Amino acid sequence: MKLTNRFFLFFLLSVPVFAQNTLHPTSAEYHYPTDPKVAANLENWRDQKFGMIIHWGIYAVPGIIESWSICNEDWINRDSTVRYDDYKRWYWGLSEKFNPVKFNPEQWATAAKAAGMKYLVFTTKHHDGFNMFDTKYSDYKITAGPFKGDPRANVARYVFDAFRKEGMLIGAYFSKPDWHSQYFWWDKYATPDRNVNYDIRKNPWRWNKFREFTHNQINELTSEYGKVDILWLDGGWVRPRSTVNAEVLSWGAPIPEFDQEIDMPQVAEIARKNQEGILIVDRTVHGEYENYRTPEQGIPAEKQDDPWESCITLGGAWSYVPNDRFKSSERVIHTLVEIVAKGGNLLLGVGPTAEGEFLPVQVERLQEIGKWLETNGEAIYATRTVNTYRSGNFYFTRAKEDQRRYAIRLNKEPLTETVQWEGNAPRQGSKMYILDGNLPVKWKTEGQTTTVTLPKKSLEKLMHKPAITFKFEE
Repeated sequence: MKLTNRFFLFFLLSVPVFAQNTLHPTSAEYHYPTDPKVAANLENWRDQKFGMIIHWGIYAVPGIIESWSICNEDWINRDSTVRYDDYKRWYWGLSEKFNPVKFNPEQWATAAKAAGMKYLVFTTKHHDGFNMFDTKYSDYKITAGPFKGDPRANVARYVFDAFRKEGMLIGAYFSKPDWHSQYFWWDKYATPDRNVNYDIRKNPWRWNKFREFTHNQINELTSEYGKVDILWLDGGWVRPRSTVNAEVLSWGAPIPEFDQEIDMPQVAEIARKNQEGILIVDRTVHGEYENYRTPEQGIPAEKQDDPWESCITLGGAWSYVPNDRFKSSERVIHTLVEIVAKGGNLLLGVGPTAEGEFLPVQVERLQEIGKWLETNGEAIYATRTVNTYRSGNFYFTRAKEDQRRYAIRLNKEPLTETVQWEGNAPRQGSKMYILDGNLPVKWKTEGQTTTVTLPKKSLEKLMHKPAITFKFEE
């Protein structure tokens, strides 16, 4: 069935491009890893602070929300004149049109490095089941479509290689649910929602085949694609029913009366046999296989001691959509500062076009962010939190290994010759500098208030910066 441009416009205007915006809270259920190598890799990951997540798949062809449009739930709005089965058939068929002839992972990696990013998470498979790697266990993959003749058709390999060459940690995003698999959405039945569409209790063989399929694909990704530092598992409704909590119920999706578990101990054993010490992020399933938390499209209200990263888009969508509106570099920098001061990392979502390129505006934003980090990164990378992490427009961080402290002023208000913050007083006699230009400044503390006097000759330059960082010793 041919769907019209009218349908695309309707869909883009009616479907929330964020998918589901969830702020997964830190809880007492966090388990710090006991494996020394996992623990060491976790601390190294915490030092990186800033990464990129790339959603790329067949959904980029029409420029629509990733995967979710084929999920039959109330929050998804489709053209009412198009039958659901016809829509799914059209969507699955996008694999025959996905031909990224301008595939340029080096451009992506160069842009990420220019932005000051330190790690990557790439969608090897989203919920729709389209594989962005040359899996042996499915024909629904990039290497079976029109791009199959390209020498770099196994795109995940070349994405990972390009980012590795820039010195970045590599994360493989992998969806636990697979809506294209007959072992998950069985054609015998309708697909009423995101969950498996048959009763696992009555069909144990079929679900065991799905677990086997999942384990085989994770084995491929962690044994055939070089060093992988993070296995980033999405689709938190695929989980033991006993782990369903108020957070899961808040998503509004139905909860089956049976487990949808894929044997995470076995998944971890496979992954860590292939990649010693690999971090595993079983999103929203709190416990030993969620090495760090992943709040989505938001920031926790307060500082969190457990490891976490906020996943936030550069534009309005995770993947490419036409005419997307992108956040200013200043807004992203302010977001990064707040997240780091609260103890987290920022994973920024950037979606390539169907042809395989970043848009010029995306590259421009990333370069602007990186320009600020070139002179202020000391206050971001390899830092940890302080007890009083904020005072007005100031956020505070500290170096891990010594007494260096940083006060980062977000320039949300006009800059004057003197600025003040409460708490986090410098050590008596300590020298203070502005990181941008290594400019010495005068300061004094009276009670809990520290007042800093800025050089008059530098005021004009500083007021046009997204943020100013003061360095001192506590």
